[in-house]
Amino acid sequence: HKDILIHFINDILEFKDNDQIESVEFLSPIQNPDLIYKKQSVVDVLCRDKNGVQIIVEMQVAPNKGFEKRAQYYAAKAYSRQLNKGSENQYSQLKEVIFIAITNYTIFPDKKEYKSDHVVLDKKTFEHDLKDFSFTFIELPKFKKTKIDELSNIVEKWCYFFKYADETSEKDLKNIIGSDLVIERAYNVLNQFNWSEQELLSYEAEIKRIMDNKATLDYQLDKAEEIGLKKGMEKGMEKGFEKRNIEIATNMLKENLADSLISSVTGLSIDDILKIKSKL
Repeated sequence: HKDILIHFINDILEFKDNDQIESVEFLSPIQNPDLIYKKQSVVDVLCRDKNGVQIIVEMQVAPNKGFEKRAQYYAAKAYSRQLNKGSENQYSQLKEVIFIAITNYTIFPDKKEYKSDHVVLDKKTFEHDLKDFSFTFIELPKFKKTKIDELSNIVEKWCYFFKYADETSEKDLKNIIGSDLVIERAYNVLNQFNWSEQELLSYEAEIKRIMDNKATLDYQLDKAEEIGLKKGMEKGMEKGFEKRNIEIATNMLKENLADSLISSVTGLSIDDILKIKSKL
């Protein structure tokens, strides 16, 4: 989900204005070893922005000894792989590597903050001359906010998402989202990942029905345009399409399916679905 990933990277790294990443290209997460007998290294997400900057995102649930060294190894691997055979002298073309990690255990026990950003600095002047490596770690055990009304920024919302997504209700979600619609997208995607077989079948059936209806609508609009009736038909069909979505939502509510699922299928907002639910 590129849109969610791009938002996440910009939010976590606090990129603003012209520094914001606008697009990414997914690269192979398998970083082949130089020698075939060496252990193969695999990262969770490896992507590259339009300027060539590579970004690695790693998620760790189980404690992993020496993970901070592994992070540096993965970053160095991504950096060195930019040089192809025969281009050993083109070091000036090397691009930055950014490493982001979310862990469900403590990596730096002496650090108080849950989020830490690491760069290479001159020991005496603290000047940032070597700019091609940066590391950001989010240690979830250190994130202590447990109430939604305590969340004050988008980074905290992301941390709450990673730590408490399985405990978040539809009502809670509405309070979390606010103006940050990408958080809603993230919850919806995660929700779909955990759907039951029945929910998946219902979703696929409704999506097929909606796509079939849209194809029929497009065909009828094309035909109407030929005889100069497009504008009038479009309004009528839009009303009919909206009515159909309400009918689908009503039927899905009767099956006790999740509000987020119904929203994804019909395109109706959570507020619209709650209004329909109140009338049942």
